[in-house]
Amino acid sequence: MAIIRPFKGIRPSKDKVHLVASRSVDGYNAAQLHSKLSENPYTFLHVIKPDFGDTVKSKPNSPELLQKVKKKYLQFIQEGILTSDAEESFYIYRQLKDGHAFTGIIACASIWDYFNNVIKRHEQTISDREEKLKQYLEVCDFNAEPVCFCYKNNDAVAKIISAAVTQESTYDFSTTDKIEHKLWKVSDKHTVHEIIAAFAKIPAVYIADGHHRTSSSALLGKAMKEKNKNHTGNEPYNFFMAAFFPESDLKIYEFNRIVKDLNFLDKAVFLRKLSANFTIEEKGYNSYKPVKHGEFSMYVEEQWYSLTLKEEHKGKLDAELLTELILSPLLGIHDLKTDKRIFFVSGTKGINELKKIIDTGKATVGFGLYSVTMNDVIKVADANGIMPPKTTWVEPKLRSGLVVYSLADVSK
Repeated sequence: MAIIRPFKGIRPSKDKVHLVASRSVDGYNAAQLHSKLSENPYTFLHVIKPDFGDTVKSKPNSPELLQKVKKKYLQFIQEGILTSDAEESFYIYRQLKDGHAFTGIIACASIWDYFNNVIKRHEQTISDREEKLKQYLEVCDFNAEPVCFCYKNNDAVAKIISAAVTQESTYDFSTTDKIEHKLWKVSDKHTVHEIIAAFAKIPAVYIADGHHRTSSSALLGKAMKEKNKNHTGNEPYNFFMAAFFPESDLKIYEFNRIVKDLNFLDKAVFLRKLSANFTIEEKGYNSYKPVKHGEFSMYVEEQWYSLTLKEEHKGKLDAELLTELILSPLLGIHDLKTDKRIFFVSGTKGINELKKIIDTGKATVGFGLYSVTMNDVIKVADANGIMPPKTTWVEPKLRSGLVVYSLADVSK
Protein backbone atom coordinates (compact mmCIF):
# COMPACT_ATOMS: atom_id res chain seq x y z
CA MET A 1 0.00 0.00 0.00
CA ALA A 2 1.19 3.52 -0.79
CA ILE A 3 3.16 5.39 1.86
CA ILE A 4 2.64 9.14 1.80
CA ARG A 5 3.77 11.63 4.43
CA PRO A 6 3.68 15.38 5.10
CA PHE A 7 6.81 17.50 5.25
CA LYS A 8 7.97 20.99 6.15
CA GLY A 9 7.89 22.67 2.77
CA ILE A 10 10.42 25.36 1.95
CA ARG A 11 8.64 27.88 -0.24
CA PRO A 12 8.36 31.49 -1.37
CA SER A 13 6.37 34.19 0.36
CA LYS A 14 2.95 34.88 -1.11
CA ASP A 15 4.03 38.17 -2.69
CA LYS A 16 7.02 36.59 -4.47
CA VAL A 17 5.75 33.15 -5.47
CA HIS A 18 4.92 34.23 -9.03
CA LEU A 19 8.49 35.50 -9.39
CA VAL A 20 10.20 32.49 -7.81
CA ALA A 21 8.40 29.45 -9.27
CA SER A 22 9.73 28.54 -12.70
CA ARG A 23 9.30 25.96 -15.39
CA SER A 24 12.11 23.43 -15.71
CA VAL A 25 15.15 24.70 -17.61
CA ASP A 26 14.17 22.57 -20.62
CA GLY A 27 10.93 24.55 -20.84
CA TYR A 28 12.75 27.68 -22.01
CA ASN A 29 14.71 28.39 -25.16
CA ALA A 30 18.06 30.15 -24.84
CA ALA A 31 16.63 33.66 -25.35
CA GLN A 32 13.83 33.13 -22.83
CA LEU A 33 16.23 31.71 -20.27
CA HIS A 34 18.59 34.65 -20.64
CA SER A 35 15.71 37.09 -20.30
CA LYS A 36 14.35 35.42 -17.15
CA LEU A 37 17.76 35.33 -15.49
CA SER A 38 18.62 38.90 -16.50
CA GLU A 39 15.37 40.51 -15.44
CA ASN A 40 14.17 38.52 -12.43
CA PRO A 41 16.48 38.18 -9.40
CA TYR A 42 13.94 35.98 -7.61
CA THR A 43 13.43 33.23 -10.19
CA PHE A 44 14.43 29.76 -9.02
CA LEU A 45 16.30 29.49 -12.30
CA HIS A 46 19.15 31.30 -10.53
CA VAL A 47 19.49 28.25 -8.28
CA ILE A 48 19.42 25.88 -11.23
CA LYS A 49 21.80 28.09 -13.25
CA PRO A 50 23.97 29.57 -10.48
CA ASP A 51 26.87 30.70 -12.67
CA PHE A 52 24.74 32.89 -14.94
CA GLY A 53 26.73 36.02 -15.66
CA ASP A 54 30.04 34.49 -14.54
CA THR A 55 32.95 34.89 -16.93
CA VAL A 56 34.19 31.39 -16.19
CA LYS A 57 31.53 28.67 -16.24
CA SER A 58 31.72 25.39 -14.36
CA LYS A 59 31.46 22.21 -16.38
CA PRO A 60 27.97 20.64 -16.53
CA ASN A 61 27.38 18.13 -13.69
CA SER A 62 30.77 18.94 -12.16
CA PRO A 63 31.21 18.99 -8.36
CA GLU A 64 32.02 22.71 -8.63
CA LEU A 65 28.71 23.46 -10.34
CA LEU A 66 26.73 21.39 -7.85
CA GLN A 67 28.34 23.27 -4.97
CA LYS A 68 27.31 26.53 -6.66
CA VAL A 69 23.73 25.25 -6.92
CA LYS A 70 23.65 24.46 -3.21
CA LYS A 71 25.24 27.80 -2.31
CA LYS A 72 22.67 29.72 -4.34
CA TYR A 73 19.83 27.68 -2.80
CA LEU A 74 21.09 28.48 0.71
CA GLN A 75 21.44 32.12 -0.32
CA PHE A 76 17.76 32.17 -1.29
CA ILE A 77 16.93 30.91 2.22
CA GLN A 78 19.27 33.38 3.93
CA GLU A 79 17.74 36.28 2.00
CA GLY A 80 14.21 35.18 2.91
CA ILE A 81 13.21 34.44 -0.66
CA LEU A 82 12.46 30.90 0.56
CA THR A 83 11.34 30.05 4.10
CA SER A 84 10.45 26.79 5.81
CA ASP A 85 7.01 26.00 7.15
CA ALA A 86 6.96 25.38 10.90
CA GLU A 87 4.76 22.29 10.72
CA GLU A 88 4.67 19.23 8.53
CA SER A 89 2.07 19.70 5.84
CA PHE A 90 0.55 18.35 2.69
CA TYR A 91 0.11 20.79 -0.20
CA ILE A 92 -2.85 20.55 -2.52
CA TYR A 93 -1.88 21.97 -5.90
CA ARG A 94 -4.18 22.94 -8.72
CA GLN A 95 -3.11 24.03 -12.18
CA LEU A 96 -5.62 25.46 -14.63
CA LYS A 97 -4.55 25.34 -18.27
CA ASP A 98 -6.67 25.67 -21.40
CA GLY A 99 -9.85 25.12 -19.40
CA HIS A 100 -8.60 21.93 -17.75
CA ALA A 101 -8.01 21.67 -13.99
CA PHE A 102 -5.29 19.37 -12.67
CA THR A 103 -5.54 18.88 -8.90
CA GLY A 104 -3.14 16.79 -6.86
CA ILE A 105 -1.41 16.44 -3.50
CA ILE A 106 2.26 17.36 -3.08
CA ALA A 107 3.76 15.07 -0.46
CA CYS A 108 6.70 12.84 0.37
CA ALA A 109 6.75 9.42 -1.28
CA SER A 110 8.77 6.50 0.09
CA ILE A 111 11.79 5.23 -1.82
CA TRP A 112 10.96 1.76 -0.47
CA ASP A 113 7.65 1.83 -2.31
CA TYR A 114 9.75 2.12 -5.47
CA PHE A 115 11.82 -0.94 -4.59
CA ASN A 116 8.68 -2.86 -3.52
CA ASN A 117 6.89 -2.05 -6.81
CA VAL A 118 4.14 -0.06 -5.10
CA ILE A 119 5.44 2.83 -7.19
CA LYS A 120 5.17 1.39 -10.70
CA ARG A 121 7.11 2.50 -13.77
CA HIS A 122 6.59 2.22 -17.51
CA GLU A 123 9.92 3.56 -18.84
CA GLN A 124 13.47 2.25 -18.80
CA THR A 125 16.00 4.46 -17.08
CA ILE A 126 19.54 5.17 -18.23
CA SER A 127 22.21 4.36 -15.65
CA ASP A 128 24.43 7.33 -16.50
CA ARG A 129 21.58 9.78 -16.06
CA GLU A 130 20.52 8.10 -12.81
CA GLU A 131 24.03 8.49 -11.44
CA LYS A 132 24.24 12.18 -12.39
CA LEU A 133 20.94 12.93 -10.68
CA LYS A 134 22.00 10.90 -7.65
CA GLN A 135 25.17 12.98 -7.38
CA TYR A 136 23.09 16.15 -7.74
CA LEU A 137 20.87 15.14 -4.82
CA GLU A 138 23.81 14.00 -2.73
CA VAL A 139 25.48 17.41 -2.97
CA CYS A 140 22.53 19.79 -3.18
CA ASP A 141 20.27 18.14 -0.57
CA PHE A 142 16.88 19.19 -1.95
CA ASN A 143 14.05 18.31 -4.33
CA ALA A 144 12.95 21.46 -6.12
CA GLU A 145 10.26 19.95 -8.34
CA PRO A 146 7.93 17.08 -7.47
CA VAL A 147 7.84 13.92 -9.54
CA CYS A 148 4.43 13.53 -11.19
CA PHE A 149 2.57 10.44 -9.95
CA CYS A 150 -0.83 9.04 -10.83
CA TYR A 151 -3.24 6.95 -8.80
CA LYS A 152 -6.50 5.33 -9.84
CA ASN A 153 -9.51 7.54 -9.10
CA ASN A 154 -10.31 7.28 -5.41
CA ASP A 155 -13.49 8.60 -3.77
CA ALA A 156 -11.92 8.99 -0.32
CA VAL A 157 -9.04 11.14 -1.60
CA ALA A 158 -11.40 13.13 -3.85
CA LYS A 159 -13.60 13.94 -0.85
CA ILE A 160 -10.64 15.19 1.18
CA ILE A 161 -9.41 17.38 -1.66
CA SER A 162 -12.88 18.79 -2.34
CA ALA A 163 -13.20 19.87 1.30
CA ALA A 164 -9.70 21.37 1.43
CA VAL A 165 -10.08 23.56 -1.66
CA THR A 166 -13.16 25.28 -0.22
CA GLN A 167 -10.73 27.07 2.12
CA GLU A 168 -8.79 30.18 1.15
CA SER A 169 -5.78 29.22 -0.92
CA THR A 170 -2.22 29.85 0.22
CA TYR A 171 -1.19 30.83 -3.31
CA ASP A 172 -3.22 31.97 -6.30
CA PHE A 173 -1.21 33.35 -9.20
CA SER A 174 -0.89 33.24 -12.96
CA THR A 175 2.24 32.91 -15.07
CA THR A 176 3.18 34.40 -18.43
CA ASP A 177 2.28 31.16 -20.22
CA LYS A 178 -1.36 31.84 -19.20
CA ILE A 179 -1.49 29.08 -16.60
CA GLU A 180 -3.16 29.65 -13.23
CA HIS A 181 -1.64 28.05 -10.14
CA LYS A 182 -3.29 27.53 -6.75
CA LEU A 183 -1.90 25.92 -3.63
CA TRP A 184 -3.50 25.04 -0.31
CA LYS A 185 -1.31 24.23 2.70
CA VAL A 186 -2.90 21.42 4.73
CA SER A 187 -1.41 21.01 8.20
CA ASP A 188 -4.30 20.27 10.59
CA LYS A 189 -3.70 16.87 12.13
CA HIS A 190 -7.14 15.44 11.34
CA THR A 191 -6.88 16.09 7.58
CA VAL A 192 -3.25 14.99 7.49
CA HIS A 193 -4.25 11.69 9.11
CA GLU A 194 -7.14 11.28 6.65
CA ILE A 195 -4.80 11.68 3.68
CA ILE A 196 -2.27 9.21 5.07
CA ALA A 197 -5.02 6.68 5.82
CA ALA A 198 -6.64 7.07 2.39
CA PHE A 199 -3.37 6.42 0.55
CA ALA A 200 -2.61 3.47 2.83
CA LYS A 201 -5.53 1.74 1.10
CA ILE A 202 -4.25 2.51 -2.42
CA PRO A 203 -2.34 -0.55 -3.68
CA ALA A 204 -0.19 1.20 -6.29
CA VAL A 205 0.78 4.57 -7.71
CA TYR A 206 2.25 5.14 -11.16
CA ILE A 207 5.10 7.34 -12.38
CA ALA A 208 3.54 9.63 -14.95
CA ASP A 209 6.62 11.84 -15.42
CA GLY A 210 9.97 11.64 -13.66
CA HIS A 211 11.34 8.10 -13.89
CA HIS A 212 14.97 9.16 -13.57
CA ARG A 213 14.34 11.49 -10.64
CA THR A 214 12.45 8.71 -8.85
CA SER A 215 15.12 6.09 -9.44
CA SER A 216 17.97 8.43 -8.48
CA SER A 217 16.23 9.32 -5.19
CA ALA A 218 15.73 5.64 -4.48
CA LEU A 219 19.33 4.74 -5.27
CA LEU A 220 20.66 7.55 -3.09
CA GLY A 221 18.44 6.57 -0.17
CA LYS A 222 19.45 2.94 -0.41
CA ALA A 223 23.14 3.88 -0.46
CA MET A 224 22.73 6.19 2.54
CA LYS A 225 20.90 3.49 4.49
CA GLU A 226 23.82 1.13 3.92
CA LYS A 227 26.20 3.76 5.33
CA ASN A 228 24.03 4.54 8.36
CA LYS A 229 24.40 1.97 11.16
CA ASN A 230 21.64 3.73 13.09
CA HIS A 231 19.13 3.76 10.25
CA THR A 232 15.53 4.15 11.50
CA GLY A 233 13.53 4.62 8.29
CA ASN A 234 12.55 8.19 9.19
CA GLU A 235 15.64 9.90 7.79
CA PRO A 236 15.03 12.41 4.97
CA TYR A 237 16.78 10.16 2.44
CA ASN A 238 13.96 7.62 2.77
CA PHE A 239 11.63 10.02 0.98
CA PHE A 240 11.37 12.31 -2.02
CA MET A 241 8.85 14.89 -3.16
CA ALA A 242 6.02 13.89 -5.49
CA ALA A 243 2.71 15.28 -6.70
CA PHE A 244 -0.06 12.67 -6.70
CA PHE A 245 -2.85 13.18 -9.26
CA PRO A 246 -5.93 11.03 -9.93
CA GLU A 247 -5.84 9.38 -13.34
CA SER A 248 -8.82 11.43 -14.58
CA ASP A 249 -6.97 14.71 -13.95
CA LEU A 250 -3.86 13.96 -15.97
CA LYS A 251 -3.75 14.66 -19.67
CA ILE A 252 -1.52 12.74 -22.06
CA TYR A 253 -0.37 14.01 -25.44
CA GLU A 254 1.41 12.03 -28.10
CA PHE A 255 5.09 12.35 -28.99
CA ASN A 256 5.44 12.61 -32.77
CA ARG A 257 8.55 11.52 -34.65
CA ILE A 258 10.65 13.30 -37.27
CA VAL A 259 13.41 11.61 -39.28
CA LYS A 260 16.15 13.43 -41.15
CA ASP A 261 16.18 11.23 -44.26
CA LEU A 262 14.59 8.20 -45.97
CA ASN A 263 17.65 5.98 -45.51
CA PHE A 264 18.69 6.27 -49.18
CA LEU A 265 15.19 5.39 -50.42
CA ASP A 266 13.26 7.61 -52.79
CA LYS A 267 9.67 8.44 -51.95
CA ALA A 268 8.11 5.98 -54.42
CA VAL A 269 10.13 3.04 -53.12
CA PHE A 270 9.45 4.06 -49.52
CA LEU A 271 5.68 4.17 -50.12
CA ARG A 272 5.78 0.80 -51.85
CA LYS A 273 7.58 -0.76 -48.88
CA LEU A 274 5.09 0.82 -46.49
CA SER A 275 2.19 -0.73 -48.39
CA ALA A 276 3.21 -4.20 -47.21
CA ASN A 277 1.85 -3.43 -43.73
CA PHE A 278 -0.28 -0.32 -44.18
CA THR A 279 -3.19 0.92 -46.21
CA ILE A 280 -1.99 4.28 -47.52
CA GLU A 281 -4.31 7.18 -48.25
CA GLU A 282 -3.30 10.59 -49.56
CA LYS A 283 -4.59 13.45 -47.42
CA GLY A 284 -3.40 16.44 -49.44
CA TYR A 285 -1.57 19.52 -48.21
CA ASN A 286 -3.59 20.25 -45.07
CA SER A 287 -2.21 18.86 -41.83
CA TYR A 288 -3.71 15.51 -40.88
CA LYS A 289 -3.85 13.95 -37.41
CA PRO A 290 -4.60 10.26 -36.71
CA VAL A 291 -8.10 9.63 -35.37
CA LYS A 292 -7.66 6.14 -33.86
CA HIS A 293 -5.15 3.59 -32.62
CA GLY A 294 -3.48 1.69 -35.44
CA GLU A 295 -3.37 4.76 -37.67
CA PHE A 296 -0.44 7.11 -38.27
CA SER A 297 -0.19 10.32 -40.19
CA MET A 298 2.89 10.94 -42.34
CA TYR A 299 4.24 14.09 -43.94
CA VAL A 300 6.82 13.81 -46.70
CA GLU A 301 7.64 16.02 -49.70
CA GLU A 302 4.82 18.48 -48.95
CA GLN A 303 2.20 15.74 -48.87
CA TRP A 304 0.20 14.26 -45.96
CA TYR A 305 -0.78 10.60 -45.81
CA SER A 306 -2.67 8.34 -43.43
CA LEU A 307 -1.12 4.94 -42.74
CA THR A 308 -3.56 2.37 -41.34
CA LEU A 309 -2.38 -1.02 -40.17
CA LYS A 310 -3.65 -3.87 -42.32
CA GLU A 311 -3.50 -6.34 -39.42
CA GLU A 312 -4.29 -5.92 -35.75
CA HIS A 313 -1.32 -6.25 -33.43
CA LYS A 314 -2.88 -6.98 -30.05
CA GLY A 315 -1.09 -5.83 -26.94
CA LYS A 316 1.29 -3.46 -28.73
CA LEU A 317 1.36 0.31 -28.59
CA ASP A 318 1.39 2.40 -31.75
CA ALA A 319 4.82 3.76 -30.83
CA GLU A 320 6.18 0.21 -30.70
CA LEU A 321 4.64 -0.67 -34.06
CA LEU A 322 6.01 2.46 -35.69
CA THR A 323 9.51 1.35 -34.68
CA GLU A 324 9.01 -2.32 -35.56
CA LEU A 325 7.37 -1.79 -38.95
CA ILE A 326 8.83 1.49 -40.22
CA LEU A 327 11.66 3.10 -38.28
CA SER A 328 13.83 0.04 -37.83
CA PRO A 329 13.34 -2.08 -40.99
CA LEU A 330 12.87 0.75 -43.51
CA LEU A 331 14.67 3.77 -42.09
CA GLY A 332 17.47 1.99 -40.22
CA ILE A 333 16.69 3.53 -36.84
CA HIS A 334 17.09 0.80 -34.22
CA ASP A 335 17.74 2.73 -31.00
CA LEU A 336 15.50 5.73 -30.40
CA LYS A 337 17.60 6.85 -27.44
CA THR A 338 20.87 7.25 -29.30
CA ASP A 339 20.18 7.64 -33.02
CA LYS A 340 20.85 11.22 -34.14
CA ARG A 341 18.65 10.91 -37.24
CA ILE A 342 15.41 10.96 -35.24
CA PHE A 343 13.95 13.54 -32.92
CA PHE A 344 10.66 14.03 -31.16
CA VAL A 345 7.98 16.72 -31.13
CA SER A 346 5.42 17.02 -28.34
CA GLY A 347 1.80 16.81 -29.40
CA THR A 348 1.18 19.99 -27.39
CA LYS A 349 2.72 21.87 -30.33
CA GLY A 350 0.13 20.48 -32.74
CA ILE A 351 0.50 18.21 -35.74
CA ASN A 352 1.33 21.14 -37.99
CA GLU A 353 4.68 21.46 -36.19
CA LEU A 354 5.87 18.44 -38.21
CA LYS A 355 5.14 20.27 -41.44
CA LYS A 356 6.87 23.45 -40.26
CA ILE A 357 10.07 21.62 -39.37
CA ILE A 358 10.20 19.43 -42.48
CA ASP A 359 9.46 22.36 -44.78
CA THR A 360 12.61 24.08 -43.48
CA GLY A 361 14.68 21.20 -44.91
CA LYS A 362 15.97 20.07 -41.51
CA ALA A 363 14.23 16.71 -41.90
CA THR A 364 12.52 14.64 -44.60
CA VAL A 365 9.64 12.73 -43.05
CA GLY A 366 7.41 13.08 -40.01
CA PHE A 367 5.02 10.67 -38.32
CA GLY A 368 2.04 11.68 -36.20
CA LEU A 369 0.79 9.23 -33.56
CA TYR A 370 -2.52 8.79 -31.81
CA SER A 371 -2.07 9.52 -28.11
CA VAL A 372 -2.15 6.80 -25.47
CA THR A 373 -4.34 7.13 -22.40
CA MET A 374 -3.45 7.03 -18.73
CA ASN A 375 -5.22 3.68 -18.66
CA ASP A 376 -2.76 2.43 -21.30
CA VAL A 377 0.12 3.56 -19.08
CA ILE A 378 -1.38 1.80 -16.06
CA LYS A 379 -1.86 -1.45 -18.00
CA VAL A 380 1.75 -1.44 -19.15
CA ALA A 381 3.05 -0.68 -15.66
CA ASP A 382 0.84 -3.32 -14.01
CA ALA A 383 2.20 -5.89 -16.46
CA ASN A 384 5.77 -4.79 -15.63
CA GLY A 385 6.11 -3.68 -19.24
CA ILE A 386 8.13 -0.85 -20.71
CA MET A 387 6.95 1.78 -23.17
CA PRO A 388 9.22 2.95 -25.99
CA PRO A 389 11.13 6.19 -25.35
CA LYS A 390 9.13 9.38 -25.86
CA THR A 391 5.71 7.75 -25.94
CA THR A 392 3.90 10.17 -23.63
CA TRP A 393 3.93 13.88 -22.93
CA VAL A 394 2.11 14.28 -19.61
CA GLU A 395 0.36 17.40 -18.37
CA PRO A 396 0.53 19.16 -15.98
CA LYS A 397 4.15 20.20 -16.07
CA LEU A 398 5.09 21.15 -12.53
CA ARG A 399 7.02 24.19 -11.31
CA SER A 400 10.45 24.32 -9.70
CA GLY A 401 10.73 26.26 -6.47
CA LEU A 402 7.01 26.32 -5.69
CA VAL A 403 7.58 23.93 -2.79
CA VAL A 404 11.02 22.50 -1.94
CA TYR A 405 11.71 19.34 0.08
CA SER A 406 14.91 19.35 2.12
CA LEU A 407 16.93 16.15 2.19
CA ALA A 408 19.18 17.74 4.83
CA ASP A 409 16.52 18.02 7.51
CA VAL A 410 12.89 16.96 7.28
CA SER A 411 12.35 15.74 10.83
CA LYS A 412 13.13 18.77 12.99
